Order: sequence, then structure tokens, then C-alpha cells
Amino acid sequence: MAEITIENVRGFLRPYEGQKITIGELRRELKIESEDKSFDGIRVIMFRLVVDGVIKNTGRRGEYKVIKQVKPVPIFSVQREIRPPFNLIFPKDFDTGMEFSFADSVVIREGDCILLAGQSNWGKTCLAMNFLGENIDQHPVLLGNEFTSGDEPTPRFLNRLGAMDWVEWTNSDGMDKFTLLPVYEDFAENIIKDKINIMDWINLPGEYYMISPIMEGIKRAVGKKGIAVVVLQKNPGLDYARGGNPSKDFADLELLIDRHNATESRITVGKCKESTASVSGRSWAFGISKGVKLKNIREVKRCKYCYGKGYTPRGSCDNCVGGWVDV
Repeated sequence: MAEITIENVRGFLRPYEGQKITIGELRRELKIESEDKSFDGIRVIMFRLVVDGVIKNTGRRGEYKVIKQVKPVPIFSVQREIRPPFNLIFPKDFDTGMEFSFADSVVIREGDCILLAGQSNWGKTCLAMNFLGENIDQHPVLLGNEFTSGDEPTPRFLNRLGAMDWVEWTNSDGMDKFTLLPVYEDFAENIIKDKINIMDWINLPGEYYMISPIMEGIKRAVGKKGIAVVVLQKNPGLDYARGGNPSKDFADLELLIDRHNATESRITVGKCKESTASVSGRSWAFGISKGVKLKNIREVKRCKYCYGKGYTPRGSCDNCVGGWVDV
């Protein structure tokens, strides 16, 4: 056969950007036989492509990684539409109709990822359902293991929908205004682009180190106009989800949910990439009625007399309840 040229190899490798390939695989794919001049010449070609920045050695004999070629992104030479912040409605107090007050200060942009990291049974799914209900007219997508059994909605999920009687779940034709997907893994692959995608919840038993690349995949998959709301489990007393600080890597807004007292939950703003006022570190307490209705939302702070411990050397703190006071 004709001798293989460097341009032949360069063109062949283009679809493999970001992937690894060996000399042996190249010879097989390009049908280079041992008696051909190119059998040994392919090594010289690969060396030249390393010098040109097309590939790099992986450290393993005869193996290379095809470098993903990055092109410059023009900024001012292209006319662009300056889009306002994403109109995401946050959960509201059922009695007053008011959102959590931090909602007026945080800025959500298209393509953002909101992380809800919470203790089990203290409001994660309630908040996810409220995000769904408040934004129902934007036809959101609900994914996760809390809502379906096989290809059927669970009785508990249907009960929650019924309890949220202030939401119109269907249109005038009786069709669903949101999409329910029975997804238990591979969330990024099942996201509907440019929609509000709510994932409750991502479970990674024994593989919590994978949370950062999973969050990155979700954020890329949601598109330039979509929003991701990701729910993760959190252990009590910690300011990050299971998986540690890497869980925050691709979050634009992080909301931490904890037990506040025997009957109420507490939400704390963690990481916040953009806001019009200082919100990180501030907390709000709330009750939950019928599993979905938020009650008595108010800002709280740690007691200055007991430093949030709930007790002093003399005994229980008389100035707070469990270390917290209403603002």
C-alpha cells in the first residue's frame, strides 16, 4: 500500500480528540502491514505530532492521548444578546406567599447549577418539589429515585402532588406540565437541554469521589439556557454534601439543609457565586406541613451568649432555643 503520511494520521486522529490510542491500534485501523515502510515510519510520524502538540505521551509504552484542540472564543468582535438573570422562582412560605428572603439577593444565570445538600428527612425533597411547583409554567423536568417505581409514579409522590393544591400540574388539555423521568444513574445523559432539570437525589454509595465529574457533566448537559437543581445527602453538622468539598466545585449556589429543632428545618446559604447582597453563611428556619407546605420561614442566627451551643457553663442557655435565635 502507499506510504502513510503525517497528514493521513493527523486526519485519522481528529475524531479521537480527548481519547487514548496506541501504535498497535493505529496500525490495525490504518491497515499497515509489517512489510510496509510505514510500519516503522508511524513512530516517526507520532514523534512529529507530539512536537506539533497534536498528541502527547501517556507514559505507557506506545500509547498516546490525542489532545483536544481548543479554538479561541471571540468576545467583542461578535454581536451578542445580553440576557438578564434566569427567572427562577424559589420556594415560598405557604401562608405569606413570600420566598426565602435570600432569593431577592442571589443571582441565577442560565446554565447555573443549584446544589441542595441536606440531612435525610429534613426537607430536601420538599424543597425540590417546591422548586418544581413554583416553576411549573416553565415546564421543568424531574429526575430521580424518589418519585418512580419502574415506569410508574410512587403513591408517596402522587400524595405530595395532591397536597400541593395551589399548583396547576396539567394544562387545559389535561396533559402534564412537567416531565417525569425514572432516572437512577447517568443523570447527565438523561437531562433535557435548556430546561429546569431537578434531580432528587443522586446516590453514590462508596463512590463519593465521583461527585465532581458528575456535577460537571450535569452542568454541561443542561445547556446554555437551562438550570440544574441537584439534591445530595449531607451528614449532620457538616457544611458540605457527601463527597466532601468537591461536591461544591460546579455549584453556583449551594443551600445546606439541617435539622433546626425537633419540628423544624434550617437552610443555610453556602457557596454563592453571584449576589447583590451578602448571603453566604446566613440561615433561615422553616416548618413543613403535609410534607410539602413551607411554614413560618424566618431568618435565624447563632446565639451570641452560648455561641450556638445551646448551653453555657451554668446549664441550658436562657437566651435561645438550641443555640439559635430569630433575627
